[in-house]
Amino acid sequence: MAAKKQQVCIITVTGKDKVGIIASLANAMSRANINIIDVNQKIMENFFVMTMAVDITKATITIPQINKRIDKIAEDMKLKITFQDETIFKMMHRV
Repeated sequence: MAAKKQQVCIITVTGKDKVGIIASLANAMSRANINIIDVNQKIMENFFVMTMAVDITKATITIPQINKRIDKIAEDMKLKITFQDETIFKMMHRV
């Protein structure tokens, strides 16, 4: 039996840098059995910018539930966080 194809989504985070941003998202992903496959982050003049690619193939929760958890982290940490399917992300950021 062939392995199920990855369903990759992209999480983008921007906001004032503070302790625990990556940890909060990583813990939320882990609890939902979502695998983080890539992380790229930078600090620019106290401004945190990150993209995180995640594989939701084996997630134990639905996409609306993932969004709800991410929205809670964004609200609690005063960040802007988006969650998009990789295909949509690539189409929106094509140069």
